[in-house]
Amino acid sequence: MKLEFMEEAIKMAKKSGKDIPIGAVIVKDGEIISKAVNQREKRQNAIYHAEMLAIRRACRKLKNWRLTGCEIYVTLEPCPMCASAILQARIEKIYYGAYDFLNGALGSKSDMRKTMNYEAKVKGGIMEDKCAKLLHDYFERLREC
Repeated sequence: MKLEFMEEAIKMAKKSGKDIPIGAVIVKDGEIISKAVNQREKRQNAIYHAEMLAIRRACRKLKNWRLTGCEIYVTLEPCPMCASAILQARIEKIYYGAYDFLNGALGSKSDMRKTMNYEAKVKGGIMEDKCAKLLHDYFERLREC
């Protein structure tokens, strides 16, 4: 695990515009192969979460749906849809920043690894304060409007 990759995910999250600030970075052999930011509002598409977009780009780059040997860094614990996609893609290591006690599907609310036929290593709380602050600030701005 390298903090520089979480820093890149945070940079991506800051580019979210009107979307919830979540960034995702996929790494293979120590190199970033894909990165994305939430685009649900921008694209009006329910599946355009940062993780889903990053997975799609990584699969294209590697020309393979199996992302074995890859790691993903996400600023917020993945939801059930994203956790399932991460596990389906065979990503081996998952690092996330802020915990999501409402929808988190890799340990906080539920754990998709218990229902899938694939085991991945998961570590949450990476640069948690920075990641949580992005989300807190975003929702504060929404409440002010």
